Amino acid sequence: MKKNALQFLTVGLILFLLASCSPKATPDPNAQIQQAVAATLAALPKATVPPASTPYPSPTPFELAGLFCEYQFCIGHPIDMAFFDVSAQQNPAAPSSYGQGVIAALNANLFIQVMWQSAPNVADPEFLLKLIVDSQVDTRQGNLDVKLIHNMNVMYTAITSTATPVLPFGGAGAWTCGDRVFAWKVYAPQAETASPLFEEMLARFTCGK
Repeated sequence: MKKNALQFLTVGLILFLLASCSPKATPDPNAQIQQAVAATLAALPKATVPPASTPYPSPTPFELAGLFCEYQFCIGHPIDMAFFDVSAQQNPAAPSSYGQGVIAALNANLFIQVMWQSAPNVADPEFLLKLIVDSQVDTRQGNLDVKLIHNMNVMYTAITSTATPVLPFGGAGAWTCGDRVFAWKVYAPQAETASPLFEEMLARFTCGK
């Protein structure tokens, strides 16, 4: 009986050691980015229910007076917002770089996310648009708008989102510039805010080619 118990204990110990030494699954970087963005959105204040007599608010004007220039591109943003490196926040050993990255900025009224990837000879940016539009919380609205702006292939779609209750509307776009593809997304309090923001941002966008 003691011999059987000893054999059982030995087998159990071997199985435990094998399990602890087995290789761990490589984390999905896209899932990590989504987790980091979700944690950022969680910092936004909760929505307050307006009185029944309050009329629906008019679109809030936002001016992209700020200009973020790094990673050999420049992009407009509201002056009271500052971009931070989502990639570095999620994994300090792998911050954003020229070849790929994710940055975001937020305040109580807007959330903006930008991502880019090196994609030489790629003319269609839709693959990155599909990536930045999070299927778990974002829903495309209407038709996909495709056009050529400043010799860049550009596409844009309006979205609604359940990512945060205070910013239920938004838009997302993607475009090519040089050997990279860029994507941009905004969450806003009114549906009318997103498209003008995208157009103004793109008007001020430049990249090192």
